[in-house]
Amino acid sequence: MGAEEMLVNVPLFAGFGSAELKRFARNLYPRKHQAQELILKEGEEAVGFYIVSSGQVEVVKNMGGPKETVLATLGPGDFFGEMALLDGYPRSACIRALEDGECLVMSRWDFLAQLKSSPDLAAQVLRTLASRLRQTDVALTE
Repeated sequence: MGAEEMLVNVPLFAGFGSAELKRFARNLYPRKHQAQELILKEGEEAVGFYIVSSGQVEVVKNMGGPKETVLATLGPGDFFGEMALLDGYPRSACIRALEDGECLVMSRWDFLAQLKSSPDLAAQVLRTLASRLRQTDVALTE
């Protein structure tokens, strides 16, 4: 399945037309990963935005430490890596592959350019971030 066809099934792009999806897909490239591979490392500089196209990954805080915590499990259609691209801070968590799979990756510069040129996409990203923040709030108060 090509990048454009994959984007049709990503909730972040719900309601976008074919031209917008094509424009976004042009800047994506596939990156395969194997089970247990570390895709992103907490504390490193952010250079890309990722969409899971196959397999599952987990978001892990304090990986390998005494307080290692799995924050979320993500599968096809989910995305990660946007937070550090938006705020310029280092990665806030690790992303570890749970199984063999693939992500579609976009460079930081292309991602930020896409957000600037598409207010609808920027609004979708903000809605998703707000939803994740609410989920984290609930988890912390349980």
